[in-house]
Amino acid sequence: MTQVLSILQAAIVFGTVILYGAMGEILTEKSGNLNLGVPGIMYLGGIAGLAGSFLYETSCAAPNGFVGLLIALACALIASALAGLLYSFLTITLRANQNVTGLTLTIFGSGVANLFGGAMNKMAGGVGQISVAATSGAFRATLPFLSQIGVFSGLGFMTYAAIVLAILLHRFLNKTRKGLNLRAAGEDPATADAAGISVTRYKYLAISIGSAITGMGGLYYVMDYIKGTWANDGGIEKLGWLAVALVIFSRWKSPHAIWGSYLFGALFWLYFYIPGLTRSSQEIFKMLPYIVTIVVLVVVSLKKSRENEPPASLGLPYFREER
Repeated sequence: MTQVLSILQAAIVFGTVILYGAMGEILTEKSGNLNLGVPGIMYLGGIAGLAGSFLYETSCAAPNGFVGLLIALACALIASALAGLLYSFLTITLRANQNVTGLTLTIFGSGVANLFGGAMNKMAGGVGQISVAATSGAFRATLPFLSQIGVFSGLGFMTYAAIVLAILLHRFLNKTRKGLNLRAAGEDPATADAAGISVTRYKYLAISIGSAITGMGGLYYVMDYIKGTWANDGGIEKLGWLAVALVIFSRWKSPHAIWGSYLFGALFWLYFYIPGLTRSSQEIFKMLPYIVTIVVLVVVSLKKSRENEPPASLGLPYFREER
């Protein structure tokens, strides 16, 4: 029973990082833009939040965890939204190739994050010496009424915020006028433009807000998953690509991304709970989330259901002059 609770908790914590990245990408892709810069944006969100809280805690004799939390959230949201704004300018205004721009953003984000992470490590006295204990503690604090309930006893507020956000995102995209306008811009921008919908404005807003949500995945990873330090081990990048895979797995529906993210987390860590596995066997288990995604993609494609397909104009630049 203890092992079951342990793997469930690991799956939820691990999955929440992926869930934030997937939600941001779902919103972005619904606008018709494919952003492969998810790992880079998660890097930027994580390092910005850590840097903000680190500077606050090192300059304050008695740092307040709640203040550090607000600073980290603000820094992460601003940095990741600016990354989304840069991607929007390049792909919407300048009509640069979306795939190349996204991959460049991933390389840029990881480079900037590891540069500043290394600098903060030196300032703190060496690798692994960064400590934002007050801020990290505030992120990892369990909600009082859940502190005695098994698997929920060790989960921070951002875990529950991700679930609420996924439900709200689904409602926004399917039940509100602005959400339907956004989907129209992603499906057929020329028709949406002719109907009076500002395609460019909707795309800019969706990508920037989606990037801000994605950046929360990097912040959660840094503050909750690795407890307020910086690890230059490529962990955020792996989770970023899993988030992109989760978008396909969930068929662009954020409620499906909730249980899908936890499934990915359980599959990724399953090897840890199976005794006697060799190193090569462990690597096979780590491939399971990607294998499951491929299987789901094949099955969905065979069904040929338009409801489960990506936006029709996904990845295609919109030239208003050709309308």
